[in-house]
Amino acid sequence: MFKKHMRKAYVFPGQGSQFPGMAKELYEANPEAKALMERANEVLGFRITDIMFGDSAEDLKATRVTQPAIFLHSVVLAKCCVQDKPDAVAGHSLGEFSALTAAGALSFEDGLRLVALRAQAMQKCCEAQPGAMAAIINLPDEVIDQICQETEGLVIPANYNSKGQVVISGEKEAVDKACAALKAAGAKRALPLPVSGAFHSPLMEPAREELAKAIADTPFQQPVCPIYQNVTALPTTNPEIIKANLLQQLTSPVRWTQTVQNMLADGITSFLEIGPGTVLQGLIKRTIAAEERVLPAEAIIIEGIQ
Repeated sequence: MFKKHMRKAYVFPGQGSQFPGMAKELYEANPEAKALMERANEVLGFRITDIMFGDSAEDLKATRVTQPAIFLHSVVLAKCCVQDKPDAVAGHSLGEFSALTAAGALSFEDGLRLVALRAQAMQKCCEAQPGAMAAIINLPDEVIDQICQETEGLVIPANYNSKGQVVISGEKEAVDKACAALKAAGAKRALPLPVSGAFHSPLMEPAREELAKAIADTPFQQPVCPIYQNVTALPTTNPEIIKANLLQQLTSPVRWTQTVQNMLADGITSFLEIGPGTVLQGLIKRTIAAEERVLPAEAIIIEGIQ
């Protein structure tokens, strides 16, 4: 539907891309960036920049800090260091909020407030009902889907990250059982992830309920370009659809593989990752390499700014 006009996509990373010292150079070198970060300290009610600029990976790892820190780093970069208007945006999990803010669907303050509330609600879910996640390497998506369905207990595919990489999520015992079955089915690895919660699974339902009123009460504008959302992997500019998908995202899988495939099919030839880390660049490259496409992989530009 948007194929004729699409060429360039901005993509935004999610939780796990943080690192000590993140955005410090940007703060020191760019007055506009410094002003936005100081505004974020005011909105959050604590100096998140002190934690971001420090040398403690442990302090930065707490969900209530990690998510707003990554959002802040990503959005400030987009606002201060990227001039061109994108033809499309997308974000991985938390990164969807960064993408929406960068594309003008959310104000900076509203995006930050929603991310802070989301992080706190997810943290409470983790503490009330601990879960587990694991990365499954080199097994077809449909095999992973089937084994999760057949496993006793709650376990679902949570992140379709790229061809050959899917993250499963759910109750710890069920995730452990599924990992054993997936390895028996031929998975190269079934790697438990160092998280305390079952993100993007029904165990996040209390967080979804807590976020529902905040999203309903927050004004959303039509973004300057289509956003490909995690829940559907499809582009939209409709604020009501965006809000519904954003809320559903907490308990539904992140369809990143399908998002990249759909962007390519709609004519995207350049991906710019905006934010800490380079994870999305790697996932995009793997998905492109696995695609049987007329357009050669070397014709797709994949870059990052952090």
